[in-house]
Parts: sequence; C-alpha cells; structure tokens
Amino acid sequence: MKFIANLASWPTRSWPWAMLFLSALLLELTALYFQYGMGLAPCIMCIYQRNAVFSILFAGLVGMLGHNYLPGRLVAFLLWGVGAVWGGLVAMEHVDIQTAANPFFTVCEIVPNFPDWLPLHEWIPSVFAATGDCGDIDWSFAGMSMPQWMIVVFALYSAVLAVILSIRIAAAKKL
Repeated sequence: MKFIANLASWPTRSWPWAMLFLSALLLELTALYFQYGMGLAPCIMCIYQRNAVFSILFAGLVGMLGHNYLPGRLVAFLLWGVGAVWGGLVAMEHVDIQTAANPFFTVCEIVPNFPDWLPLHEWIPSVFAATGDCGDIDWSFAGMSMPQWMIVVFALYSAVLAVILSIRIAAAKKL
C-alpha cells in the first residue's frame, strides 16, 4: 500500500513531470534526427504525430511548473491525454494507409490542416512542413514501421496516464 500511496503522490511532484517532458523531448529530437540526419521526409501523418508528442511535451512542462496547483495538474493531464489518444489514433490511421490493399485509394493530405490562427507549417516549416508520402515505409526496426512503433509509444503514454489517474482516484486524493 505504501507503493500505491507513493505512486498516487507523483503528480504533486515535479520530477515525474520532468520525466514526461524529457521522454517527449527525446522523441521530438529523434524525429528531427530521422528527418535531417537520415534524410527521411515526414509525411502529414508524421507531422500530426509530432504535434501529439508536442502536446505530451507541453503536458510535462505545465506539470513541472504547476504540479503544486490543481488547475496546473488538470491542464497537464488534459494535454497528456489528448496527445496520447490523438497520437495513437493518427498512428493507427497511418498504419492503415501504409498497409492498404490498394494504395491508390488511400488519400493523404499534402498541407497540414492547422487552424488559420496557428499555421505552424508556415511559421516553422523545418519542423512542421510535410514533404513525404504517407504510404512510404522508409524505415523499420524489428519488423515494424515507424507509425507501428508510434502506436506502441502512444499506447504506453496512455497506459501510464490511465494508471496514474486510476491510482489517484482510488486513493481519494485531489488530482
């Protein structure tokens, strides 16, 4: 029970949020290495997954800064959840595109569908411009493509969030 109580208190400490931030930062740096170091052009689905990871990165940042305050933790949990779930859904759609029986009927946008007030692909094209094709599988590891690995990554982020929230709720403490 002491372990559960300790785990339930993690959201009120800064270091778990720092770990979340660092894990997402490492993923973002890895994506940039794949793009610029290995010459793999990101497609629109890759860019959307990159945005989902940025949501998790910002969740870690908000949690580090606001872990002592309920509104700060709630915003951090919300950003984390949105990033993990949305990223997983986009990664699954990306895998569907890559494994379609007839690739001529799979459609992938060319320009990111960002809000008019936030055209990231115009402001920071080196990070948010899509130059690749969603159907291409240019990289694989252990027999899995990059979006398949991202499904695993987003599933892990979702599972950790679910465990932490469940334990917090079960311990009847404030979020």
